[in-house]
Amino acid sequence: MLHDNDRQNEGLGGMKVTIEIDCTPEEARRAMGMPDLTPIHERYVQITQEAMDGNVRPEMLEAMMKSWAPMGEAGMNFWRHLMDGTGKAGK
Repeated sequence: MLHDNDRQNEGLGGMKVTIEIDCTPEEARRAMGMPDLTPIHERYVQITQEAMDGNVRPEMLEAMMKSWAPMGEAGMNFWRHLMDGTGKAGK
């Protein structure tokens, strides 16, 4: 199937190749050299569950999230502002 930009490049000798790879998310992660974050995810779920059960104070969970966020609190404020803005975009 040709798209508009493909038609423009057609006269220039351009070629488009599509490769489809069938693999699991785990296989894709390994192929791209991305780290395995399973232990971190499992710990996060455990801490979240403990917080829901009342074993962890909300301040501890917030501190953990801030430490994981890029640029610390500035990063958290950026994401908070971004999420607040998405709800107001349609108004």
